[in-house]
Amino acid sequence: MAPPPSEEEEFGIQTLTLTLIPGLPNDLGALILAFVPYSHHSRLKSTCKSWKRFFSSKALISLRQNYVIAPKLLCIFPQDPSVFTPYLFDPKNLSWCPLPPMPCNPHAYGLSNFISVSVGPHLYVIGGSLFDTRSFPLDRPTPSPSAYRFDFATSSWDSLSPMITPRGSFACAATPGNKIVVAGGGSRHTMFGAAGSRMSSAEMYDIGRDEWLPLDGLPRFRAGCVGFFLGSEFWVMGGYGESRTVSGVFPVDEYYKDAVAMEFKNGAKWRELGDMWEEGERRRLGKIVVVEDVGPDSPRIFMLDGGEIFWYDMSSNRWAKETCVPRKASDDASVGFVASDGELHLLTLLSETDGRGWRQRKRLSTLLIQIYDLRKRVWRSVIAKPPFHQPLDFKTAVMCTIRL
Repeated sequence: MAPPPSEEEEFGIQTLTLTLIPGLPNDLGALILAFVPYSHHSRLKSTCKSWKRFFSSKALISLRQNYVIAPKLLCIFPQDPSVFTPYLFDPKNLSWCPLPPMPCNPHAYGLSNFISVSVGPHLYVIGGSLFDTRSFPLDRPTPSPSAYRFDFATSSWDSLSPMITPRGSFACAATPGNKIVVAGGGSRHTMFGAAGSRMSSAEMYDIGRDEWLPLDGLPRFRAGCVGFFLGSEFWVMGGYGESRTVSGVFPVDEYYKDAVAMEFKNGAKWRELGDMWEEGERRRLGKIVVVEDVGPDSPRIFMLDGGEIFWYDMSSNRWAKETCVPRKASDDASVGFVASDGELHLLTLLSETDGRGWRQRKRLSTLLIQIYDLRKRVWRSVIAKPPFHQPLDFKTAVMCTIRL
């Protein structure tokens, strides 16, 4: 374990005279303050000058990573992050922390179907589908090649090199070697239930060089898919490709039942894994999460399908039932599904009445979080009040986890 940074490294020459905690040396005071949950940092910055500088310093992130076993935080993007404020949610302390909006493009609006992924203390927002006022027709969405990174040490967004191929609704995951791989995707927007382009191209982002490199494309067009790493293999599951029409008018997606994987150690070639379920068993792949810290069998893949959770058996290429959700939502698509610290989290918005007169009643939102402990195989639930100023729809919201 690396030694804690010195006062000179931590605060700089100008702040050596500022004391973090009276009666304690600054290195010990910094270590104590590093244990404060990240979601409370923004409120504590106004305590004094030394705390403001400390909670805004890069060394704080380093201290927390070296000495604090911090729980994962959930980052929620309710809608277009350049317009609607994203939030960090701490499931352990049930606290919220707003993040600055992403830089705004004056010619583009309505960004959706983008991907958010964390690498170390940084948060990346990549691609998506949007409307561009410079394109024609105006009501036709176009894929975006943009990539942004949020630095929690400076609390600011940086614009990165754009992708080689614009895309939204694609598979994406970070490699253990600080690279990000994307594959497939298209131009579909959340305002439209069908249509949009599909693609098979894949590429990899080198974080250190800020450069995108092309990879071998998927065996076929695939959009709306999910991606993750299992060891050195990049897996892509589900999604849709070709479409058909009902009565020659209404487009309907043809969903894939198979998965493909790319082994980076052996020439970065794709291999097909075959169908994961029989005909008629389910229409399409449910929401997928990967749990990396559940013992010797890690990582494990779980799927939320209606009111049931399944786990993926790699040996048989089939899904086996794990458990049933205690409180099933009325609308399956409005449930958020994430993995954090060896547990599965299901997020559902409930509605309640505030108790006023019938003329003044309004609908309030309560976030129900059902948590499944994979080791003990038991459920528990907690309630939180979301801070969003607009309804949170998990059909379109983008979520990821980050450890700070």
